[in-house]
Amino acid sequence: MGGSSACDGTLSLDEFNASAKALVTKWRGIDVDDALPDWEWRPCRKMGVPSETEGFVALEGVYRIGAGGQVEGSSDDPVPDDGVEYDTSVQSSRDNVHLYDFHIVYSFSYKVPVLYFRGLQSGGQLLTLDEIKKDLPSHSLQLLNESKWTFITREEHPHLSRPWFTLHPCGTSDWMKLLLHKPGDKDRSLQYLSAWLSVAGQAVGLKIPLKLYCSS
Repeated sequence: MGGSSACDGTLSLDEFNASAKALVTKWRGIDVDDALPDWEWRPCRKMGVPSETEGFVALEGVYRIGAGGQVEGSSDDPVPDDGVEYDTSVQSSRDNVHLYDFHIVYSFSYKVPVLYFRGLQSGGQLLTLDEIKKDLPSHSLQLLNESKWTFITREEHPHLSRPWFTLHPCGTSDWMKLLLHKPGDKDRSLQYLSAWLSVAGQAVGLKIPLKLYCSS
């Protein structure tokens, strides 16, 4: 059997699909703080029929609230020092509560995963990038401002044909090659998305449990 392309920081489509399934399974098997919803595999549709080989991973229904308000039923929860509470999947009609969706999509050009995301106001209007940045914790803003490998662009979602924000993948293979460089480490491709999400998630304010990247 040939070696994994994850050694050079990239993934084949088959490796992406396998790593996506491993991420979905492992996420459901660990304790996730703040009642985050589950990641789910979403198959693409070809002529109305779900594809067995193409799809993306989705985490949807993540609510965030600014320091000026509270989420109903969680007023006793601690609020971080930077004044923003994150990643709580709850029901609320407060105007300052924003809803976020996150999709992990395979890039055929770069051969790496790409994080697409969008934020919506309580009334359904899309958030601007400036509004999204106001929702981010300070460490995420610092990572976006200082890292040459993480910057936000806006482009068409390859499977939904609508504009979404995305973390540009141009440097992904470089830092993934460093992140996955462990002598004797097996199943690099299966661990790829969990490792990648530990970095990409930070840039958009997602709390990723450390157990997700720990070898089972």
